[in-house]
Amino acid sequence: MVLIIREKMNDKVIGRNPVREAIKSGRDMDKILVKKGEIEGSLVPIIKLAKNQGIPVIETEKQKLDQLAEGGNHQGVIAYVATHTYCEVKDILNAAKEKGKDPFIIILDKITDPHNLGSIIRTANCVGADGIIIPKRNSVGLNSVVAKTSAGAVEYTPVAKVTNISQTIESLKKEGIWVAGAEAGGDTMYRTNLKGPLALVIGSEGEGISRLVKEKCDFLVEIPMYGNINSLNASVAAAVLMYEISRQRQ
Repeated sequence: MVLIIREKMNDKVIGRNPVREAIKSGRDMDKILVKKGEIEGSLVPIIKLAKNQGIPVIETEKQKLDQLAEGGNHQGVIAYVATHTYCEVKDILNAAKEKGKDPFIIILDKITDPHNLGSIIRTANCVGADGIIIPKRNSVGLNSVVAKTSAGAVEYTPVAKVTNISQTIESLKKEGIWVAGAEAGGDTMYRTNLKGPLALVIGSEGEGISRLVKEKCDFLVEIPMYGNINSLNASVAAAVLMYEISRQRQ
């Protein structure tokens, strides 16, 4: 039996057998914490299984695991599981097709702040975006903070988690979707054609879009800045661009 406990509404699976079975069952996981130090015994195949499925594995001090387990026997491993179910990219495309509209997709490249992800999901729902794509690694998943910040939008806006953002972009291009990267130095959004089937890429809070992902974009678009500060929070930048796309699509 898989033991699940809650802390601040985040679902956790604790113990070696429960974690192994949760991975094997295909349960969506944000990350797995393992005791820092020598990896031995049944932890070895658990970590191998997790890495094969693209689940981030993070070494953590035993004291932290003890705290998270709240008295439970964690046996050196705790898994954080998604509080919401992810969809497939094809589900997002099919939903747009069923609506008879050009796809409008948001791709997030290594967004790690749950408040930013929640805010982006909320705005995406407000502008009528068809879905959001996030990477399995180096990205926050659908946890309770994201759900709360989204103000319920996470229940209506599909989120797909993929192994490789660059490969996913290539697949979207084959479906006839143009890919625009949000990047300083790109074409000003007011002078850029953002109509038609489109995927908008938003980069991480600190580094922006990674080099490999940027190279896959068809073009780059920037938000004009007129003040002394030349950057916006990731979720604010996403909102500004999403609404410009929405305006042009009307």
